[in-house]
Amino acid sequence: MSDTTPLKSTPLTAWHREHGARMVPFAGYEMPVQYRGVLAEHETVRNGVGIFDITHMGEIEVAGPDAESWLDHLVTNRVSGAAVGKVVYTAMCRPEGGVLDDMLIYRLQDQQWLVVCNASNHDKIAAWMKDHLPESGVRMDDITDQVALIAVQGPDSRELMGRLGVLADHDETIGGLKFYTAMTLGGPGGRWIVSRTGYTGEHGYEIYLPYGDALAAWEELLTAGSDLGVEPVGLGARDTLRFEVCYCLYGHELEEDITPLEAGIGWAVKLKKDDFIGKEALVAQKEQGVPRKLICLALDDRGIARQGCPVLHGGRRIGAVTSGTFSPTLKKALAMALVEVPVPEADLAVEVRGKPLACHTVPFPFLPARTKGDPKAERNLPV
Repeated sequence: MSDTTPLKSTPLTAWHREHGARMVPFAGYEMPVQYRGVLAEHETVRNGVGIFDITHMGEIEVAGPDAESWLDHLVTNRVSGAAVGKVVYTAMCRPEGGVLDDMLIYRLQDQQWLVVCNASNHDKIAAWMKDHLPESGVRMDDITDQVALIAVQGPDSRELMGRLGVLADHDETIGGLKFYTAMTLGGPGGRWIVSRTGYTGEHGYEIYLPYGDALAAWEELLTAGSDLGVEPVGLGARDTLRFEVCYCLYGHELEEDITPLEAGIGWAVKLKKDDFIGKEALVAQKEQGVPRKLICLALDDRGIARQGCPVLHGGRRIGAVTSGTFSPTLKKALAMALVEVPVPEADLAVEVRGKPLACHTVPFPFLPARTKGDPKAERNLPV
């Protein structure tokens, strides 16, 4: 996108501005990076409930008798055989094995699917899918500009979802949703999809709804959850939340020159399924052993290691930081890094502004997710 191309808006952009959000360009959209502050919003989600406008995400609907097998050929995980209502996390790769994007694929009906990709990769993924579309048997419809997306995340998210009027008749079903499952229902302006998914490591939901329904739903969530301390949350806290539980972010842990095996999402790669794009390269890498590995680091010296900072072993560069920040929950400077294999056990440092800062490896993830079981269970803090 050129500098002169106008930024896109979501149905909530005016609301964000009116309520003091700091707006920034992101993936072609004008998006809120923070409202009250990143640390405060982060804490709200970890301890209560927050809502996010993530309408910038891309949505592509796929349908037809051959849609299931076609999607299975495009991605690394197995979507064939998924039950209606199942959500599958997967990656779409180049033939060489590098990741084009990671995404969620929803089975809405027997022959109807929804592909949800990252905003920054929307145009690339839509074009890739179109280039690989068969002459018959599959239809794809890019509905990104029609679908708003609101995330409701935190230990109190289930309580808040039960207070949303549109969902009143479906409360029991929503309460029974398991992690990575979804349901479809009718809303004021058309189809709503409610899924038990999220990017925070907390119990949470994501609501796909028509543009025209978004503002009323957003305001109702804030009003209905006032006693729960619900707050709007920006992209800043969304990033620190996902970082603490080590969820990959495209452009950081995932790239076209990084394979899913290197990035630690090999569990979403089913090498025993029928042929898919990138399979041959990934099989070869698995057999030979990955040359690089994503690791977790804690800094011993004072400083913050940001993306791109070299990781050193005995003064020699062995990789680079993919994401790094000060963890609001753990109160420590942490980083994820992609480094050469085998990973050294000692004498590690990250170079920040030309200065090596001592660090050490720590278990993955930094913070255990609470996406299953008791959303308010005490966490074992391993770092």
